[in-house]
Amino acid sequence: MDRGLDPYVLDPAKIQQPPSTLRGSLKFLGPGMITSAAVVGSGELLTATALGAKVGFMLFWLILVSTFVKVWVQVELARWSISTGKPAITGYNDVPPKFLGRGWMAWLVLLMFLQFLIGQAGVISGAALAFSMLLPIGGDPFSVLSIGVWVAILVVVAIGIHLANRYELVENISTFLVLLVTLFAVAVVFMVQYTEFAWSGADIADGLRFQIAAGAMGIALAMFGMTGVGAGEITAYTYWVVEKGYAAWTGPNDGSEGWVSRARGWIKVMKLDAWVSWCIYTISTAAFYMLGASVLNPQGLEPEGTQVMEVISGIFSTTVGQWGGTLFLFGAGVALFKTIIANVPSLGRQVANTLSVFGAFDWMDMVVRDKWMRVIMIILPITWGTLGVLANSPLALVVLAGILNALFLMGVAVATLYLSRTQTDPRVKDGNGFMVLLVISALAIFAVGSLALYDVFV
Repeated sequence: MDRGLDPYVLDPAKIQQPPSTLRGSLKFLGPGMITSAAVVGSGELLTATALGAKVGFMLFWLILVSTFVKVWVQVELARWSISTGKPAITGYNDVPPKFLGRGWMAWLVLLMFLQFLIGQAGVISGAALAFSMLLPIGGDPFSVLSIGVWVAILVVVAIGIHLANRYELVENISTFLVLLVTLFAVAVVFMVQYTEFAWSGADIADGLRFQIAAGAMGIALAMFGMTGVGAGEITAYTYWVVEKGYAAWTGPNDGSEGWVSRARGWIKVMKLDAWVSWCIYTISTAAFYMLGASVLNPQGLEPEGTQVMEVISGIFSTTVGQWGGTLFLFGAGVALFKTIIANVPSLGRQVANTLSVFGAFDWMDMVVRDKWMRVIMIILPITWGTLGVLANSPLALVVLAGILNALFLMGVAVATLYLSRTQTDPRVKDGNGFMVLLVISALAIFAVGSLALYDVFV
C-alpha cells in the first residue's frame, strides 16, 4: 500500500487549505455522521423511550442538556487529534501515571472492551428480535432458532460491509442510515397524532421547564449518562476525523503561522461537523423520548429493553393499523443494526490501536494495521452475535460493565484535559470561554461517572 494514502502520516505533500465559506465546509463533513450512527440506536430507541415512559414529558429538557454538555469534550479531544495526527488511545497511553510501561488509561481501555462486548451483544440480539417479529423463522419470532438465524444474517451482513475497511464506505453507509433512522423517528412521533395518545404543544412546553420531581433524580442521572455521545463515541470520533483527512490536510506542526491557520481552519470544519451531528442525534433522541412520554407513560407502561419494541409495535398495530406496527418494527431493527454497522469499524480501530500500544504491532505500519483491523472486524460481530444468542441475563457481567463504563467516562474527561494542556498547540485553542465550557463538560461527565459508581456499590 502507498503510505501516501495513510491519513495517520502527516506528510507536507498532503497539505490542503481549509474551506473559507460555510458552503465549502459542508462538503467536508462526515465523521459526525459515523458518530451519530453509533449514538442513534440502542441508547435512544430503548433507553430514551423507556425513560419517557417512566416520567412523561417532565425531563424533556434534559435531553437537550445531556447531549449538549458532552460535545465540548468531544470537540477538544478531536482538536488534539487534528493538531497531532494521533488517535485517542495513542494519546491515552501518554496520560500519567504509568504502570508496567503503559498509561493507566491504556489499561482501562483494555478492560473497557468487556463493557463494549456486553453492550453490542444486546444490540445485535435486539435488532434480530425486531426482524424476527417481522419474519419469524419456524413460526415463533421469540424462539432461539428464529432469533439465532437473524443474528447470523446480521453478523454476515456486518462483516461483508466492512471487509473493504475504507473510511468512505463507512461514512456513506452511516450517513444514509442516520438520515433514514432520524426520519423514521420523527415520522413515528407524528404517527402518534393519529392515535388516542396524541401529544400537544403544551406537553412540549411543560417538558422544557427546568423540573425534577421527587424521586426522579436517579432517572435523570441515567438519562444524562445514556443519551448523546458517550466515552466510546468520543474516543472513536478521533479516528474518524483523522481518517477523513483533517489532520493530514493540516500537515505536521512546523511552528509556522501557515500551520496555525490551516489547523484552525480544519478544526473549524470539525466543530461544524460535531454540531451538525449533535443536531441529528438530539432530534432522534427527543423523538424517541416523546414516544415513551406520550404513548407509554399515560398507560402506566414501563417496558424495559427490547420489550419497548414489542409494546409500541402492538399499540401501533391496533390503533393505526398493521402497517404501523410493521413500520415501527422495521425502523427499530434498522436503528439497532445501524449501531452495529457503526461500531464494528469504530471498535475495530480502537481494539487495534490498543493492541498496538501494548506492543502487538507498529500502528504506523499501514499494511499491518489494516490487516489487524480486518481480522478484528470479523471477530467482533461473531463474538457479539454468539454472546447475544447464548447469554441469559448475565447479571455479574452487567454490573461489571456499569463499573467500567463509569470509570471510562471519568478517564476520558481527565485524559482530554491533560492532552489539551500538555500536547495541543495553544495557538489553535478557542480562548477562555471555550475552556470554561470544556471544564463544565468534563466536570459533568466526571460527576455522572462518580454517581454511577456510587449507585453500583451502595
